[in-house]
Amino acid sequence: MARRVVVTGLGLICAVGHTAAETWESLLAARSGVRPITLFDASQFACRIAAEVQDFDPLRFVEKKEVKKMGRFIQLALAAAEEAVRSAGLGDSVPEPERTGVHIGSGIGGFDIIEREHRNLLEGGPRRISPFFIPASIVNLAAGHVSIRYRARGPNSATCTACASSAHSVGDAFRIIQHGDADVMICGGTEAAITPMGIGGFAAMRALSTRNDDPAHASRPFDKERDGFIVGEGAGILVLEELEHARRRGVAIWAEVAGYGMSGDAFHITMPAEDGSGAYDAMRHTLHDAQVGPEVVDYINAHGTSTLYNDKFETMAIKRLFGSRAYELAISSTKSMTGHLLGGAGGLEAGITALALHHQTVPPTANYQVPDPDCDLDYTPNQAASRPLRYALSNSFGFGGTNAALLFRRWEG
Repeated sequence: MARRVVVTGLGLICAVGHTAAETWESLLAARSGVRPITLFDASQFACRIAAEVQDFDPLRFVEKKEVKKMGRFIQLALAAAEEAVRSAGLGDSVPEPERTGVHIGSGIGGFDIIEREHRNLLEGGPRRISPFFIPASIVNLAAGHVSIRYRARGPNSATCTACASSAHSVGDAFRIIQHGDADVMICGGTEAAITPMGIGGFAAMRALSTRNDDPAHASRPFDKERDGFIVGEGAGILVLEELEHARRRGVAIWAEVAGYGMSGDAFHITMPAEDGSGAYDAMRHTLHDAQVGPEVVDYINAHGTSTLYNDKFETMAIKRLFGSRAYELAISSTKSMTGHLLGGAGGLEAGITALALHHQTVPPTANYQVPDPDCDLDYTPNQAASRPLRYALSNSFGFGGTNAALLFRRWEG
């Protein structure tokens, strides 16, 4: 029989908060974190706005001599992991290191380091390349640093599946505990791709909003006038724990992980399947994994990117799975405020979904002003809503047609 898995720690850092509590408070107030870009000179770019983590000081989490040895995505992961581990009461060194693992995903990794070292190469030749270039930039080093910091010697892994990366990391960590390979997993995702190549690349695809004169209202999922997504940065780290292990420690529980499902669109490198089948399959597999039916779900934290096709096809998938009950569900896209954390989105939004269940409150979809006939469900427009929540889904979909969904259950003790 599979072991039950619960969430005992949360660490969130993004454009609307440096902690889980700050992030939650901002979301309930429908406060946008989208502003003009300050991390580089974006004056010549089509998109000049993003959801940066303002006033982030890595020296609060990393020794000065170590900062240049790690990309910003690693620094953000360490910040979120510190909060998650502390809130789970694990201490500076986990008590059972061989039974504690780390699984942290990222879609891109150290773009900032890659660009910095490429510039060094062009300006000064190969001798100017830092010996820390590779470990500062590769995706699995966020998990590596967290594992080293907390002496966690259990499974150590990372996923790189575009915008589904950290949802896959949380789901895979869930499976690891279920199967008995660890009792505790520090998991989630991180991203810091607000760089010239990051913004320039997505802008070249015409995937980003160009509402540069009104950044706070630029990310508008499911709204008829949406014109693209907003790149966000940050990290969402959860501590998952086997239920009886958590009970023995006497630690507070935020929510239970009930199910996990994956699918592939097998359709297009960037566009979702036109019938919503990939999203539908991921949600369907997740409910099957949890051995529950669609009728138990009360809330969906949607992938909801604010792009024309994602929002339309995700809505289509929800209608297909839930039938007429789709119109009774509470749905929201918190990307309307945090921006899209790409590979870090699933970790952040898994944490937000756990908070929604804990507080029995649905965070809103900000900037929902003009209804779209193709997106006609209840997206919790502009104001948070208090309502009974038993089960909640968190959806994450990525380029290449990779999809993941996580199902959480309210913890009632």
